[in-house]
Amino acid sequence: MKLDTKKLSLYAVFIALTCVGTLVIRIPFPLTKGYLNLGDAVLLAAALTMGRTGGLLAGGLGSFLADILTGYVYAPVTLVVKGLEGFVCGIIFEKIPTTTGRIIAVLVGAVVMATGYFIFEIILVGLYPAALSYLANLGQGAAGAILAYLLSLALEKGLQEMHILPSR
Repeated sequence: MKLDTKKLSLYAVFIALTCVGTLVIRIPFPLTKGYLNLGDAVLLAAALTMGRTGGLLAGGLGSFLADILTGYVYAPVTLVVKGLEGFVCGIIFEKIPTTTGRIIAVLVGAVVMATGYFIFEIILVGLYPAALSYLANLGQGAAGAILAYLLSLALEKGLQEMHILPSR
């Protein structure tokens, strides 16, 4: 895999923006000690713009860094769950690079995130709180999916005009 300076720089920017998006708005969810945030919008946009690798790095590392910076207990789980969210979104859009594919990719990514945390939370806090958290995470994922869809269109166009990304 050839990694050029432009791609490496974009990966770093998406990692940082995912971290900031996760930290800027944090709405606590007391039942699981989790919180709702905007990081999903950025990591899903990274996946749509930069593919599976961009989604994996932005989702895993950006969200993990946010958890580490706040001393959040889920950091190792976040590394895996958010990384998978971005990776799955990116791979789906790579396989179906259409408007429909973009929609499917962000929605499936959001479900991967909610399901990943659900599995972990069943073990940590029990079924009932985990089920409530699952619904909250689906809501967060849906909001992130909508924002990511719109953000990715603008980012893609801008990066193509600057000749950083090839036209699709």
